[in-house]
Amino acid sequence: MKFKYILPVLAAACLLTACSGKKTETDKSTAASGTSVISTALTTTVTTTKATTTTVTTTKKVDPPTDLVLKGMESAEVYDEISLDSFITEKNVELKDGNTMLNTSDTGVFEVDIPYLYNGAEFTQKLQYSVVDTTAPTILNSGWEPNHKVGTDFDLNNYVGFVDNFDRHPILTYTGTVDKDKVGNYPLTATVTDSSGNSVSWDLTISVVEQVPPPVDDNPRVNYSDFIQRYEGGNVRYGIDVSVWQSDVDFNAVRDAGCSFVMIRVGYFYSKITLDDYFKENLKKATDAGLDVGVYFYTTDKTIEGVREHARWIVEQLDGHKLQMPVAFDWEEFANFQKYGMNRQDINDVYAAFADEIRKHGYTPMLYSSKNFLGNIWSSRSKAIAPVWLAHFVDSTDYTGEYAIWQASAYGHIPGINGDVDMDIQYLDKSIS
Repeated sequence: MKFKYILPVLAAACLLTACSGKKTETDKSTAASGTSVISTALTTTVTTTKATTTTVTTTKKVDPPTDLVLKGMESAEVYDEISLDSFITEKNVELKDGNTMLNTSDTGVFEVDIPYLYNGAEFTQKLQYSVVDTTAPTILNSGWEPNHKVGTDFDLNNYVGFVDNFDRHPILTYTGTVDKDKVGNYPLTATVTDSSGNSVSWDLTISVVEQVPPPVDDNPRVNYSDFIQRYEGGNVRYGIDVSVWQSDVDFNAVRDAGCSFVMIRVGYFYSKITLDDYFKENLKKATDAGLDVGVYFYTTDKTIEGVREHARWIVEQLDGHKLQMPVAFDWEEFANFQKYGMNRQDINDVYAAFADEIRKHGYTPMLYSSKNFLGNIWSSRSKAIAPVWLAHFVDSTDYTGEYAIWQASAYGHIPGINGDVDMDIQYLDKSIS
């Protein structure tokens, strides 16, 4: 019974000492030390608060070096890939962002901020540099088919092809005369000059004729079995590439002839995207026959957004179909390339955009090109983006770059196809992913 009355008394004592704001003598003696003690006859509560000390540190201002040495290249070639580390030729300080790339996308005089470190502080120094174009245009077609029909307007641009590294519209001139109304042979010296004054010249002869002769096809045909035998040995396998030109293909017969893979044309672009008439059929039949399948797309589009649209269209046509081989970019319109108004950087940027879009959708891109244009058009950067499919119709290629597939002949004969077919070799030690 006594505890029934003692508890309220204790509670009242707590309220009087801790809650009323009155301090005991002990409270007063400890307050200054940051420790508060609240005491009653039956219970004691101790709360300890740590003292806080704030230290203010002042940093001495660091001045830039009075003997700064920071010199850069006086000039760089347009479109060259140059890091700040490479740009700086002399220095006595540490660069902060040496991997940053120099802007070389246009010709002229430019200024760049060079961040550097000195005594633990960061500073910036401005440097000027010039971007120049000292590279002559490249001749892609020196006059492969120089036959001109008598009585028709003559334009040398129809018979030659060229590209510049920077100028999108280099100028073609020539010395000599061509009488378009008189049959005969007319020797000329052609010259292509870019906007920076770089030029290249060569000789050719234009033949004015009554009738332009049809192309002569005197290429020997090769049986697929002989093709395999010629290149057997080593870590390789054999394939073909097909389009509407092969029409109705018996892929079971193709497989039984020793073919392991097939690259199928999905479509092409001139003024609009067009589906290859046999694509859907070829894709199904080749897959059902157990062949590894890839696709290629022929294009003349010169815009980045255009080829991205092409890539998305290809993905739509595949409709989720799993490919074992890549999706190849096929640009072959180099005979009169200047009519597209592109420089070499532009065409490489177009391919890079296509490859990027294809990868975004889970497929592997590939660059298809002949030996000639792998050397004269496609940059090292482009050839490193994805595997290369080399076209070179010789018995033994002397192309020294990297390639995963070699299209060695356009004149193959294989069971299951009526007429010619391209024949390919895949090097299994080269990645196609």
